[in-house]
Amino acid sequence: MTTHACTSARRQGLVMALLIAVGQPSIAFADARGPVLNAVAPMNQTVHKRLQPELEKLLNTLLVEQRDMTLDGTKVFSGDDKFLPGKVAIGLAYLVIDTPRDDPRFATYLAGFKRIADLTIDDTNDTWGMYYYIQALRMLQQTGLLEQAVSPETLARLKVKLDWRRFVRTDDLTLINLPNNYYGVAFSVARLRYQLGWEDASASEALLERTLDHYRKYSGDYGFADETDGEGRFDRYSVLLIGEIAHRLIEAEMPASAEVKTWLRKSIDLMLPRLNMRGEGFEYGRSIGAYGETAFLEVLTAAAKLDVLTAEEKTMAYAFSSRVSARHMDFWFDPAMGSVNLWEHGRRTDAYRGKHRILGENLSLARQHFYTNAVWNELGFTDRVPDPGYAAWLDKLPKRTLTWFARGEHDRLVVTLRDRGRVISLPVISGGRGQHENSPYYPVPFSPGMLSGVADGQFPQLLPMVKLEEGALLAPLAYARDVKVTTKGLATTVVYRQDQMDRLGEAAPIADDRLSIQTTYAFGPGRITRTDVISAQTPLSVASIDLDFAGFSQAPTTEGGKTRFKRGDVTKFATKGFKSCRSRPLADEETYRTPTGAMTSLVQCSTGPIRLANPVTLSWTLNYK
Repeated sequence: MTTHACTSARRQGLVMALLIAVGQPSIAFADARGPVLNAVAPMNQTVHKRLQPELEKLLNTLLVEQRDMTLDGTKVFSGDDKFLPGKVAIGLAYLVIDTPRDDPRFATYLAGFKRIADLTIDDTNDTWGMYYYIQALRMLQQTGLLEQAVSPETLARLKVKLDWRRFVRTDDLTLINLPNNYYGVAFSVARLRYQLGWEDASASEALLERTLDHYRKYSGDYGFADETDGEGRFDRYSVLLIGEIAHRLIEAEMPASAEVKTWLRKSIDLMLPRLNMRGEGFEYGRSIGAYGETAFLEVLTAAAKLDVLTAEEKTMAYAFSSRVSARHMDFWFDPAMGSVNLWEHGRRTDAYRGKHRILGENLSLARQHFYTNAVWNELGFTDRVPDPGYAAWLDKLPKRTLTWFARGEHDRLVVTLRDRGRVISLPVISGGRGQHENSPYYPVPFSPGMLSGVADGQFPQLLPMVKLEEGALLAPLAYARDVKVTTKGLATTVVYRQDQMDRLGEAAPIADDRLSIQTTYAFGPGRITRTDVISAQTPLSVASIDLDFAGFSQAPTTEGGKTRFKRGDVTKFATKGFKSCRSRPLADEETYRTPTGAMTSLVQCSTGPIRLANPVTLSWTLNYK
C-alpha cells in the first residue's frame, strides 16, 4: 500500500471512529438525491443515537398534547389515519421497553401508554393498525409489563377490536375489499392473538396456508406476487411481500419452508443488482421514496436471518442496510419539521400516504428500522462498521439483469441495468385497476435522480399518448406481448409489441384495438433510445400524439427536436417524428413533484393533427452523464 493510501485509510478510520462515538451524519457529498454515503456509521448507532431520540421527542409531545398534538401544522388526530392507534401503541411500546426501569422516565412512559390506550380505544384502527397494536401488546407481555401498561377494561375491549375477523370472511377466509397483501396481515393478527392466549392456533395456521396458497397462485412460475388477481400489478409489494411473510414467521416463531425461502431468494436476486452507495430503493410503482428503501431493508434482513444469503451477500446487505438507516436521517428526516418529509419542499407521495398521516408515517418507518436493526444485532452485527469493500463489491455486480414476473397472454418483467454506478430500470408491467394510468407504472426507464414518475400523476412521460379527434386518449401501457431482451457487449435491446392501446379514463385498463404499437429500447453507456411504430387498423383522425420529458436537469434550450441542458445528469434529449417541441424550467410545480423532490425542467413534443393511415415512427434519445 502506498504512503498516500495508508494515510487515507488511517484518516477514514479516525472519521469512522468519530461517527460511531457521536452518532453524527455520515460522510456525504451534496446531491439533490441525497448524500453519497462513502463511509457510514453502523446501523445500530444510527438507529439508537439519531433515530430513537427523534422518536422520543415525538412521543413525549404526544403524551403532553394528546389529541391536540400537531406536527408541522397538521393535526395528527384528524381521524383520517385509520392505522394511527396501532402505530402509536407500538411506538410507545418501544419507548417503554427500551427505557431502563430505574430511569424516572420509565414510570412516565408506562403511565403514558395506559393513558393513550384509554384515549384511543374508540378510534378507528383497521388492519395494519390492528397488527401494530397487537404486536405492541405482545412485546409488553413478553417483558412482563402488559398488565401495568393497559387497564383491564381497555384490554378487554382491545381483545374484541383487534381481530382478523373484522377484515376476513370466516366462512371461506377471503379478504373483505382489500388487496392481496392483507392476507399476511390477517395471519399475523391471528398468530399474535394465539401468542397472547386469546384464541387457539387453528385460525393462524389456516390463514398462513391461505396466504401461501394465494402467493403460490398469483406468483405463477416466477415467484413474485401479483398485487391484483391477475391484472399484472408487479411493483414494490410484489418483491416485498415475501419478505413481510418471512418476518411474520420469524415473529411468530414458526419455521420458514423451503418454498418460502425459494421465493425470498427470488426477491433477493432482483434486489442485489440494485444496491447502491446512497441507500436508495425502488424507483417505480406506488409507495416508494422512504418506503421503497425500507422494502429493501425488510427483505434483505429476512433473508439474512433465514440464511438465504451467502456470507459475502450478508456482509454487503448489512452495509446497504446501514446506508438505508443513515439515509433515513440524512435525507428523509427534516429537523425543521421535526418529522420525516414525504410531502413538502418539492416532494410528493401517493394520496393515501398524505400528510394527514404524518405522525403514523414517522412511527411506522421508525419501527421498520428498529426491528430490522434488532435482527442484524442478533446476527452479530451490533455496532459493526460496514465493510469498506462495499463500493468495490458494487462494481462487480451484473451490468444487466432480466427478471420475469409473468409470461403468456401478456408479458411482465423488469430489466435492471448498471451504468458506471447508476441504476436504471425498465419495468414492463401494468398497474392494473387503480394504477394503470399513473406514471410510476409506465413502461419507461426509471433512474433515481434522473428519470422519475409522479405519484398518482398522469402525463405522457417518455411515451406517446394519442388523442383521437373524437376525444379518446390512448396510451401504450398495459398489453405488452412477445418481449425480447438481447445483449451485445455493453448494449441492451428490449423489443415488444402491443396489439391494443390502453384507453384512459377508467379505473381499470380498457383495451382498444384501433391502434397497435411496436416498441424498441436501445440502452448503451450514457444513452437511451426509444422508438415506437404506431399503426391503425383503419385510417384514424388524430388530434395529436404527445410526449413529455420531465426531469431534473436545468436550463433547457430547444431547437427543432433537440433540447440541451446546461446543468444536470441529462445533457440532451432529442426526438424524431414530432412536428414541434418546446421546453421550459419548472419551479416546484405540484404536477411535477416526485418522492425525492421537484423536477426542474419540462420538454413537451407534439405531432399536431395527423391522419393516421400509414404507420408512424416516433423516437427519442436521451444522453446522460
